[in-house]
Amino acid sequence: MTVTTSKQFERVSACIQPLLSRIYSADVAERLIDDIYTLMEPWLCPSGQENLKKWSHNNVLLITYGDSICSQDGRKPLKVLGEFLETYVEGAITGVHILPFFPYSSDDGFAVIDYLQVNPELGDWEDVRHIADHFNLMVDLVINHISSEHEWFQQFKRGEKPGCDYFIDVDASNDLSHVVRPRSSPLLTKVDTTSGPKYVWTTFSEDQVDVNFENPDVLLEYIKIILFYINAGARYIRLDAVGFLWKKLCTNCMHLPETHAVVRLLREMLQLIDPGIALITETNVPNRENLSYFGNRNEAHMIYNFSLPPLLLNALLQGKSDHLKTWMMSMPPAPIGCAYFNFTASHDGIGMRPAEGLLTDNEHQELLATMKRHGGQISMRRRPDGSESPYEINISLFDALKGTVKGEDEWQIERFLCSQTVMMSLEGIPAFYIHSLLATPNYTEGVKETGHNRTINRYKWDYEDLQQKLNDPNTSQSIVLRELRRLIQIRRRQTAFHPNATQYTLHPRNTALFAFWRQSIARDQSIFSVHNLSNQVQDLRLSELNLVGTDDWYDLISGTHIEDITAIYPLQPYQSVWITNKIDSAFDETVPIIF
Repeated sequence: MTVTTSKQFERVSACIQPLLSRIYSADVAERLIDDIYTLMEPWLCPSGQENLKKWSHNNVLLITYGDSICSQDGRKPLKVLGEFLETYVEGAITGVHILPFFPYSSDDGFAVIDYLQVNPELGDWEDVRHIADHFNLMVDLVINHISSEHEWFQQFKRGEKPGCDYFIDVDASNDLSHVVRPRSSPLLTKVDTTSGPKYVWTTFSEDQVDVNFENPDVLLEYIKIILFYINAGARYIRLDAVGFLWKKLCTNCMHLPETHAVVRLLREMLQLIDPGIALITETNVPNRENLSYFGNRNEAHMIYNFSLPPLLLNALLQGKSDHLKTWMMSMPPAPIGCAYFNFTASHDGIGMRPAEGLLTDNEHQELLATMKRHGGQISMRRRPDGSESPYEINISLFDALKGTVKGEDEWQIERFLCSQTVMMSLEGIPAFYIHSLLATPNYTEGVKETGHNRTINRYKWDYEDLQQKLNDPNTSQSIVLRELRRLIQIRRRQTAFHPNATQYTLHPRNTALFAFWRQSIARDQSIFSVHNLSNQVQDLRLSELNLVGTDDWYDLISGTHIEDITAIYPLQPYQSVWITNKIDSAFDETVPIIF
């Protein structure tokens, strides 16, 4: 071993081995560090120092399936997606999260058969790398479970190495009633093997078999997969369903210390390889549990802001800001080096667990009832006592906002645009689901075809049909995409929208208004972000914002110059304003978008 190699090993060992010792026994940790170093050594960067400039106000992401847009001309969906992205959103969107694009057996990609292959029905790795050449690529690491068709599980059933040791075989007589469930399906699935029937742990479905991280070889397998994704161009690694990772009898098997240690270990590993890569955890759970994945600013770089979608939806349906404000005041600023990942819709439904304790029982029920009237479905989960409770709302966000609790009205587009403007104004990195950008309505026919509630928000656009709609200035798709592109491009010029810039909740007397102040890290730009959550004209008293009298103030969205900072500013139904004292922040679209 050369002196340089020895120093590299010492650096890796100092960062990684203490974490391994929290997960495994001392002798296992000692062996593992050699194996992990061997995997990492070709990838190690010179310094491995933390990069606190991984993101800025420029970063805006898109969430999409590889086949959310398809063509009848014979091209693979990933090629069509690449063309759509370059034609319609390049210059606005800087990063793309392509949901699992691997061979799969169920759950629209989240039952992975092979982590290292692209589903041939979608395209190939060249198509993925082409998108990564234009946008910061986010790749899913479906880390909790694999498809029952994966070779590892086939080995388990045959009693062959290595897969025979990769899964959790449980005595069915154990009391597992206290295990937290995201579904109503059985926790254990009976499987016939060469050594007789066994019961394996299946958190999500019988086709999604949980892997056993108690076996250190499983950790090594997933490190290899991460390195492969980095080589393919990934700049974000998303840990799917990571909260369920570690299982221990007589616990609820959620967010266990070993799970947090694995997340921290992966963060340290990525920092040693490329400090510009971000680790993001997906934990659709109550807010306090979700926040725990920041750790002591040493776990996830980003966490999904799961409480935002149900609270914002409720605020727009009720026409009042009280619960949204209460939640916002309770949210700590993201630690330095960390950020919130803000979204309002995704491939899954609108999770209700993150709203637990934040809505009144009456509003909770009114929200569910309104969503059913708007064509939505309610998915349930099983509680430890055997009862069921609402887990998520399945609906297109565009149709979710077609009216209020009082009924449908003519403000659907304005209400929807308000929801997206609020989201992109908040502290954090904004992410738009492709069907939000495209104002996609409920895909009710798809639910009938698949029998799965989540299909309602997973429509596959025909590219030629979509182009016709986008070329017609009067369609909902054209109006929404055009306005969101405009708002995103305005936002990306504003340093006060940096993911870690100051955020302070404001308290106008009018509860129909949701208002907060953002200030740039350099303190040279302020933006007062104010939103009318109602379908009535509301008066904004500018005096309540305390605008500095020596500055000139403008609304970035309308371009209005505010001449009297004590005046009453009428806000039209669902109108948003970004009132700022600085309108010429540096921005150059010719510069490649990087972290």
